[in-house]
Amino acid sequence: MEAKTDRRSGRRVLAWLGGIAGVAVVGIAGLGTWSAWSLNASLPQLEGTAAIPGLSAPVTVERDENGVPTLTGPDRTSLMYALGFLHAQERYFQMDLMRRSAAGELSELVGPAMAKEDTPRRLHRFRARAHAAVERSGPEERAMLTAYTAGVNAGLNGLKRAPFEYTLLRQQPKPWSLEDTLLVVDAMYFDLQSSDGWEERRLALAIDQMGPAMANFLYPQGTELDAPLDGSTLPEPPMPDSYTPAVKMGAVAPEQGEGEAMIPGSNNWAVSGALTSTGAAMVANDMHLRLWAPNTWYRARLVVKPAGADAPTLDLIGVTLPGNPLLVVGSNKRIAWGYTDAYVDTGDVVVLEPVDGDADRYKTPDGPKTLEKHREVLCPAPTCPSITVEDSDWGPVVGTDAQGRKLAYRWVAHDVGAEVMSAGAALERAGSVDEAVAIAHRLPIPNENMMVVDAKGNLAWTIVGLVPRRFGHDGTLPVSWADGKAGWNGYLSPAEVPVIANPANGRLWTANTRVVGGDALAKLGFGGYALGGRAGQIRDDLAARDHFAEKDMLDIQLDDRAPMLDFWQRLMLQALGERASDQALANLVAPVESWGGRAAIPSVGYRLVRSFRTAVVDRLYQAYTAPLAGPAGDHAGDLVSHQAEGPARRLLTAKSPGLVPPGYKSWDALIDAALKDVRERLAQNGGDIARFTWGDRNRLAIHHPLSTVAPVLAPYLDPPSEPVAGDLFQPRVTAPSFGASERLVVSPGHEDTGLFHMPTGQSGHPLSPYYNKGHEDWVQGRATPLLPGATRWRLTLAPAPASATP
Repeated sequence: MEAKTDRRSGRRVLAWLGGIAGVAVVGIAGLGTWSAWSLNASLPQLEGTAAIPGLSAPVTVERDENGVPTLTGPDRTSLMYALGFLHAQERYFQMDLMRRSAAGELSELVGPAMAKEDTPRRLHRFRARAHAAVERSGPEERAMLTAYTAGVNAGLNGLKRAPFEYTLLRQQPKPWSLEDTLLVVDAMYFDLQSSDGWEERRLALAIDQMGPAMANFLYPQGTELDAPLDGSTLPEPPMPDSYTPAVKMGAVAPEQGEGEAMIPGSNNWAVSGALTSTGAAMVANDMHLRLWAPNTWYRARLVVKPAGADAPTLDLIGVTLPGNPLLVVGSNKRIAWGYTDAYVDTGDVVVLEPVDGDADRYKTPDGPKTLEKHREVLCPAPTCPSITVEDSDWGPVVGTDAQGRKLAYRWVAHDVGAEVMSAGAALERAGSVDEAVAIAHRLPIPNENMMVVDAKGNLAWTIVGLVPRRFGHDGTLPVSWADGKAGWNGYLSPAEVPVIANPANGRLWTANTRVVGGDALAKLGFGGYALGGRAGQIRDDLAARDHFAEKDMLDIQLDDRAPMLDFWQRLMLQALGERASDQALANLVAPVESWGGRAAIPSVGYRLVRSFRTAVVDRLYQAYTAPLAGPAGDHAGDLVSHQAEGPARRLLTAKSPGLVPPGYKSWDALIDAALKDVRERLAQNGGDIARFTWGDRNRLAIHHPLSTVAPVLAPYLDPPSEPVAGDLFQPRVTAPSFGASERLVVSPGHEDTGLFHMPTGQSGHPLSPYYNKGHEDWVQGRATPLLPGATRWRLTLAPAPASATP
């Protein structure tokens, strides 16, 4: 078997060498001397024994054919060390990108081309914050950071050659440090939350440029599609009678084409033990993120079995995040939990009032203060820029307002410390829903909707992460904190954070939209909630069943029906009927009539309806928000509201003469333009309507970070570009490079019947025998086991002799 593996690796090496010959990009050079030995030398060790300096006790690592490891050791600290070893051997480049991304240090690795990416992140100076957090960490937290860091560096040093990406970039990896583990958590804040308060700034800009009536109408806090757990509703902002823009313009075709803004999010839901055959509650979770090769997550089973014990004292199964030793979502046999991005309001834009016209001095309740300035050099290259970070008491300066005043950003991410380690480890050991909820309220990860269930049949929802306790304002607009009448008074106590547990119907669900109303919502605030249609569809899917097995939950995860688009299908059919004399539109009628209502691969009608909706919404917002485009600067492409469906439906139903979009003669002219966009998109795709399928549009485009800059590497690094079902508005969220980064279904205590799959697989090395293994299960939505399969490779990590320990 080993010889066969070696021959396969050799053939793949030859393919690699043939494919990359002559490549020269981002400093890649010397590839002609890149040997087969060099590639194979960067593969992780899968079998045998590895003597590891600093490891306190042996840990066994048993991998199945998909590369999913089961780690067994006498204590959790040893497993942190061992997991660090595996993370480094399989995913070090990914970990390196994450810590550098959080710190704004990608330019140091890749060069000046990444300066634009680094600049807004370096403003937050997370490297310095993480270092300070380590310095003030407690003994338990430091011990965990130390064990994991030692394991990471042992894994990296255990490779015969640095991970292949460094050879391509002509770089050497820097060792892992204690603060890097905290930076990986910071990186997820950037992925999941606003780092500059754009939602608040956009609304303030809209009010200034468009007036409050139009601004509040176009940027509502919710719609009739909301599906909160408490059944609450929000009043709709009134629709203005008329609108006259401050900037005159003609109708311009939107640039997005068939695209749509990707909103990092997720789905999760749970049912009580009364609705399952085992009496244990059940949870489903799929976390929606940008999809990369390798995947964001690293699957693992972590088993703590002390010497002489008859049974494990801890048995964890789920996903980990390379760069951190804790289980992110999964099960410990007593509880199981999953997350979706909460979109509660976690940051506020603070207007800095200058002192005597001096922009470097600002007013505070304690008197005038001067901005602290830090010079940050992005990379050592002579052409790499340096930036000056301006810091206030409330956070870094992130921009200016319409009056030219500087704006600072107060963000919960600035206060995250090493307690994320101790709280995360406590969650791994929790034995009940009540215990897990209490821990969640002191777990400072990016704010999530936590769905947790236990083996006794209980279920609960709550918010994880720090939630600001505001006073004097509601966080929806930038305000001055200079006189002390507005600001934050710390964070909500655990008792103040909303919880919904064991509802009478035995069902809970979240999908990034508003979850509660009333006083609970006032505490949490509005952080840019997603449209409620997806959550409503999950709610209805759950209501349609009175008993659940794991496969039933997966069926909901794979639901690609599109009831939200029924409105648009009817509108498009009506528009086509009113233009029956237009022969260019005649061949659209039949597929739109028989569209099927699903984001199915062969559907022509779905793609036509979807393209029509995008064209109309984009044209509406582009017309109304034209005055914002210039002042919005780099955010000019982010002027469409997450809640645009509500205003668009109301406008197209009322068709008020006073609200005809600027640049159009009538509402019919807007529809004409949108239909023209659809026809042009069809023509750009060859004009054959039979080939204008949703699958042709929704083809996977998942890339390794290096293949994005060196496309010749794509055949060797990227999974196949193949059509996938699903879209952004239904439970099966799928786009070419965005979607479910994992799908998990589990009932605690019954992990043997749990389900799981994820894209791109475990390994970060293209010559690995399990590179992209399991990816096709994710594409096809096949039910595959949560627990690892039979052992294919067995490795023992053993403490190195004392004389070998540095």
